[in-house]
Amino acid sequence: MTDADPGYFGPDSVTWQLHSDPMMWIAGVRALYLQALHPRAVRGVMQNSDFRQDAWGRLMRTADFVGTLSYGTKEAAEQAGARVRRIHARLKADDPETGERFGIDDPELLLWVHCAEIDSYLGVVRRSGFRLDDAQADRYVGEHRVDARLVGLDPAGVPGTVAELAAYFDSIRSRLAATSDARAVDDFLRRPPVRPLLVPARALVWRRVAALAYASLPPYAHELYGRPAPAAGTVDRRLTLAGTALRRIPPTVRWQLPPRHILKAVARLGPQARPAPYTLR
Repeated sequence: MTDADPGYFGPDSVTWQLHSDPMMWIAGVRALYLQALHPRAVRGVMQNSDFRQDAWGRLMRTADFVGTLSYGTKEAAEQAGARVRRIHARLKADDPETGERFGIDDPELLLWVHCAEIDSYLGVVRRSGFRLDDAQADRYVGEHRVDARLVGLDPAGVPGTVAELAAYFDSIRSRLAATSDARAVDDFLRRPPVRPLLVPARALVWRRVAALAYASLPPYAHELYGRPAPAAGTVDRRLTLAGTALRRIPPTVRWQLPPRHILKAVARLGPQARPAPYTLR
């Protein structure tokens, strides 16, 4: 086990611990809401994706990609990154305002998607009661320069601390808007199509997940979407309640859900690699 490949993060990283948390699912939905506010980024999705017909498939492919980068071997991570770069390299979309044709692998778009994800993962999980000090939060942001490289970005131009991430969002806010594409994503996330038998579950579970993910967005995002959200303190309490409830589900049960990357990593590296967030304190 000692010579097994821990991947680009490994058990000593913040990522290894934080990405094992069940609140990552709510964080992922929050990232979708935020990403949709970049007009070109969301247009690229709308013109090149079948997410409305295969929403759950797309969600699982995203989870598989994040899990591979977080818990897979270096070879698996490199292969996953190369696959994403190949797909992006051949996709184009039309600017919603100018009609200009642009590539999905535009570094500006890749950076926006990356930063929206990292901000969402860190922010939601941390606000829900996962304890990280400021230095550990900075470590987490810096660790993800690795996957920024894997999707085609120059790591030197990617935020490496919480302060740099905040400065990035300040710099790009004037270019964000709730376009018709963003509103279509909002409508979809609030009421995704499901099989008739799952309609009650959508009303009972998904509606609450989507509402909490939306509420956790920054105030400027609520302003752009035009839908109010509870005060930040109320959202923090709701995130903490959700996190506390979800963490009561035994990890070995939660980690059985596809794509099971954590269990595969523990089997590869040994039981000492089992994510245990308290080791970060």
